[in-house]
Amino acid sequence: MAVYKDIIETVRMIERENLDIRTITMGISLMDCIDSDGKRARKKIYDKITRAAEHLVAQGERIETELGIPIVNKRISVTPISLIAGATAETDYVPFAKTLDDAAKAVGVNFIGGFSALVPKGFTRGDLNLINSIPEALAKTERVCSSVNVGSTKAGINMDAVSMMGEIIKRCAYLTRDQDGIGATKLVVFCNAVDDNPFMAGAYHGIGQPDTVLHVGVSGPGVVKVAIEKHRDASLDQLAEIIKKTAFKITRAGHLVGTTVAERLHVPFGILDLSLAPTPAIGDSVARILEEMGVEHCGGPGTTAALAMLNDAVKKGGIMASSSVGGLSGAFIPVSEDEGMIEAARAGHISLEKLEAMTCVCSVGLDMIAIPGDTPATTLSAMIADEAAIGMINAKTTAVRLIPVYGKTIGEEAEFGGLFGTAPIMAVNSSDASAFIARGGRIPAPVHSFKN
Repeated sequence: MAVYKDIIETVRMIERENLDIRTITMGISLMDCIDSDGKRARKKIYDKITRAAEHLVAQGERIETELGIPIVNKRISVTPISLIAGATAETDYVPFAKTLDDAAKAVGVNFIGGFSALVPKGFTRGDLNLINSIPEALAKTERVCSSVNVGSTKAGINMDAVSMMGEIIKRCAYLTRDQDGIGATKLVVFCNAVDDNPFMAGAYHGIGQPDTVLHVGVSGPGVVKVAIEKHRDASLDQLAEIIKKTAFKITRAGHLVGTTVAERLHVPFGILDLSLAPTPAIGDSVARILEEMGVEHCGGPGTTAALAMLNDAVKKGGIMASSSVGGLSGAFIPVSEDEGMIEAARAGHISLEKLEAMTCVCSVGLDMIAIPGDTPATTLSAMIADEAAIGMINAKTTAVRLIPVYGKTIGEEAEFGGLFGTAPIMAVNSSDASAFIARGGRIPAPVHSFKN
């Protein structure tokens, strides 16, 4: 009887509460594709990806049918391309991005991540070449995602990289200005990036990972909201218990899917990322969870406290459900991808400053935020520095995904479509940060980084 009840409950969560597996992401090492000849390296990359991920989409669809649990995205992450292409004498890495794009199309995945560089303390030649290639690479490909890690708790923040990334984001947006700067939606700037993240646009395959591995990202904001709706008289500590139990159920479903797909593909199962990742769909919003907890409008007083409790309860419940929890595992607050966040931004209830405060207690950072196209690159760099500082000091992953929308300003909206959704153009503080960014150098690691 108990098993039957659990089955019925899971069916209800899928049909009525937007429970899904947000992504299965195959991580693929390209270290054995290194070659001093760029053309040969790219052929090796294409051959390995198409061979390793040949059955990824088919097996994902098969599991969807067998278990009745939707898998929204099938994706691939690869070794940071700066490490692979750096062995060649080439300086333009756009052909490597095109190879990734061709391989992603060949196997039918939604996105491929790993056009990336890790530069928390400085640059190699390959890192600089990759960063300078990002704008054109994202403008000329459909499925490639890029990330740059500019800092860490151990290393501090590379402010020269931060300065560069402001310019790179602007260039990404400009080259795709006829699509409201959509190129910038596929670029994330990190502090404390993790090498087992299944979510785009920041996924890459870390060098400490197996040759191939399967990660899963599970999501269920709608399930959590419905659970809270049923207990409107509960105290906050009682709500925390309810959220934990709900996260446990969501995580068990994800663990079953992940281990089953990994077994079918004959690759190790990596991690289960139990982040609450919203979509623009009604009933699939993190913002609406916070409002159901009692905050009148997302962004109003109490928002940060409610989000902190939600994030912690989700982690606690997930950890009890699987020994393989990893990635980012928290509540995401991407403005354009969350119906409640979109409404809060439109109504003026939430600002960039409030979003920055919220990122101190959740995953991941200032995410999918559209800003006026004439915002100076130094302002973008300063916003990146602020988020990186939060990550560095608090030993957590933080990130920035800003979209300058050329030709539009506050009060207008950017349309990205699909999971990227709609983004109201948000106001940016007009203070000049150019003198601060021009100093360059490195912000040293905090004292608590010295742990051995």
